Amino acid sequence: MKKIKTALISVFYKTGVDTVVSLLKEQCVQIYSTGGTYDYIRNLDPTVKSVESLTTYPSILGGRVKTLHPKVFGGILGRTHLESDQREMGQYGIPAFDLVIVDLYPFEETVASTDDESAIIEKIDIGGISLIRAGAKNFNDVLIVPSRKHYDELIHLLKTQKGETSLEDRKRFACYAFAESSSYDTAIHRWFAPDTELRYGENPHQKGYFRGDLDALFEKLHGKDLSYNNLLDLDAGLNLIREFDTTAFAILKHNNPCGIACRPTVKEAYLAALAGDPVSAFGGVLVCNRPIDLEAAEEINKLFVEVIVAPGYEAGVLDLLFTKKNRIVLRLKEDLYKKEIVKTALNGYLVEDRDMHTESAANFKVVTKKAPTQKEIDDMIFANKVVKHSRSNAITLAKDGQLCASGIGQTSRVDALRQAIEKAQSFGFDLHGAVLASDAFFPFDDCVKLAHEAGITAIVQPGGSVRDQESINCCDQFGISMVFTGFRHFKH
Repeated sequence: MKKIKTALISVFYKTGVDTVVSLLKEQCVQIYSTGGTYDYIRNLDPTVKSVESLTTYPSILGGRVKTLHPKVFGGILGRTHLESDQREMGQYGIPAFDLVIVDLYPFEETVASTDDESAIIEKIDIGGISLIRAGAKNFNDVLIVPSRKHYDELIHLLKTQKGETSLEDRKRFACYAFAESSSYDTAIHRWFAPDTELRYGENPHQKGYFRGDLDALFEKLHGKDLSYNNLLDLDAGLNLIREFDTTAFAILKHNNPCGIACRPTVKEAYLAALAGDPVSAFGGVLVCNRPIDLEAAEEINKLFVEVIVAPGYEAGVLDLLFTKKNRIVLRLKEDLYKKEIVKTALNGYLVEDRDMHTESAANFKVVTKKAPTQKEIDDMIFANKVVKHSRSNAITLAKDGQLCASGIGQTSRVDALRQAIEKAQSFGFDLHGAVLASDAFFPFDDCVKLAHEAGITAIVQPGGSVRDQESINCCDQFGISMVFTGFRHFKH
């Protein structure tokens, strides 16, 4: 435990300070303070000392510089366990501060209340934020209170621990301090570089913003402004298309691939992707991993689409695509993506590593009597990449490097398969010889039975169910080959 002997208080709002000062006075703590805070505290504790009496420098530049002085920061950053620090502090008459209390200038409140740039700039706290960071850095010796919202916890410590703090206390408050400084600096950055305001959020009655640098990722060549939903589809599409080395074309709708295919040419890949679900493709987002040529563009131009993104466009293509004035045409500059995924949840955030694992044939463990053919292996690799980027519960059906159909976002796996089979058949696909990919294991053998009835001959899934053997036995009964990957790919 460490006794609080000397405190520095510099706050904008004085509410709550009187209780703290009263307790510090009872515990014989020497208080130093600045400007208006000093004037306020002097009425409560006449023994308070001004920072100017310590530094021998007055507050200057209209109050912009008050605490930025070696005698202040030396007193906060001095380490009690280092003899050299203590010797220098003694040499220069620097008191050791055990407690630092700060309440920053109200930057966000000022931004909300005025458009006056000079008034906003003056509410960017310099000394206070520096005190917070210094106190937090030296948490081994200093308790830093970075905001009035932590006064109650401080008062509890002063009352229950008789003016002493533990290392655990100081480290906890240091965490508060860095959170406060991070939030404060983020607010300032957003004012200097405001979020990109979108037309609206997911729905017209919701506001929407983008925080990031779209110009680093895309060159916008034509069309209206990107919407919130466009950006979600682009994110999903680019993450999907990244999985393929050969020429691939994907059509996205509501963050899911409704069509994707690999073919020798862009035109062939587009037409095969479109055939996967020509109904859902209307108003979709098109993503290709090769430059768009004129033959492909002539086919694309027959369909109403929201967005097209590709790494380039051959001669004459843009003139054709620009004939639709609202169609958004983007050139992908660089494949930039975050390795972490962050989502808001409850009163905080969920953070996870991006799912970077893509299975190859080397990951396939054949668990049935019948082994898959090379063609089935190639299609299973393709289908497994697509199901990885589809909303769970998800099933994808593929044949000849083409998505025949998918069942997505279902609460049961068998319903996802029913949906996929029904869609594929409605668009005229012959599923005999097709493969099935599942983003998670089969809890029962019902999916195998449905797959057999539809003509599917090979299945790829993670495995791991306590009932795996039932599905394996069912496959053996119907002559279906099945492989386990050992990797689940939930996406919510």
